[in-house]
Amino acid sequence: MVRVMPAGEFSAPRGAFKGSGPWRLTPEAAASIIAINRSRSADILVDFEHQALLTESNGKPVPAAGWVDPRSLEWRGEGDEPGLYGAVTWVGDVPEMIEADRYRYLSPVFPYDTDGAPLDLLHIALTNFPGIDEPLYAALSARYRVHASGGAAASAHPHQEDSQMELLKKLLVALGLPEATSEADALAGVAALKTKADGAQAELAALKTQVDGATAEVAALKAGGGTPDPAKYVPIATFQAERDERLRLAALSGQSEVKGLVEAAIADGRLLEAQRAYAEDLGQVDLAALKGLIDSAAPLAALKGMQSQGREPGARQDAASDAQLAVCKALGLSADEFNKAKLGA
Repeated sequence: MVRVMPAGEFSAPRGAFKGSGPWRLTPEAAASIIAINRSRSADILVDFEHQALLTESNGKPVPAAGWVDPRSLEWRGEGDEPGLYGAVTWVGDVPEMIEADRYRYLSPVFPYDTDGAPLDLLHIALTNFPGIDEPLYAALSARYRVHASGGAAASAHPHQEDSQMELLKKLLVALGLPEATSEADALAGVAALKTKADGAQAELAALKTQVDGATAEVAALKAGGGTPDPAKYVPIATFQAERDERLRLAALSGQSEVKGLVEAAIADGRLLEAQRAYAEDLGQVDLAALKGLIDSAAPLAALKGMQSQGREPGARQDAASDAQLAVCKALGLSADEFNKAKLGA
């Protein structure tokens, strides 16, 4: 940035094209100039030796020494050189000319009111015969525009350059970057931090929305009072009574199923009457075990038909057949127990 007009009161002790001052640039006047130029698209000309004012009289062309972006104008009220600043893009070899001390001063051209307040910035001259004392070292930004030449000119204002370098070092330290970081890398770091900060702000906004929603829900619950809706709840006694009834019915159902299985097994000869109590107790404890026992037992023909099986009454039937022995083994009975059961039947 280059200071194009000094702050406060200034004059043209060596004379100017029109008027000699004094003029006075206040923050208010600077703000008005900035507002006027903010809507302009054409850059502000920086010519050589005010040729833009002389071209009508001498007929010579008006080559550009540089251009000021009108939207870059800003007021700086602090520091060693307060005033109106703008971003200048120098043309051709002008940076080398300034570095070689072939040009030293800037001379702004501006209209002003009866109180000497500048009203606008029309153009600027690069000159060695300034109407006002506005040396280029006020903000010698040419050194930052010499990228095409591959070099950087030394500042004509060492104190200001040192201050700028110290500020740059502090910024690099704040970014966590080494002092040797290039301008492009530093700008990329700043852009990355901005992206990260924007993302954090979005997350905070989303979190705030969630917190606000939860707070609203809590407030609604508090406002609803402590009286529950009877339609949505039942007394604990009623709940327990219903639970106990369901358990009782389930137990009865299980008992009924066990009794049915045992009765069927006794009826078709797979179980003995003497085994009824054992089988029912087993079914109450482990229904699956009872079903397995009944499924593995073969029906006893002796329990389904005549006990004599056509034999004469009184004939001995102590001897057990192979089938009967298998039944005894499956039921866990001895042959004598089996025969007693038959005789008892």
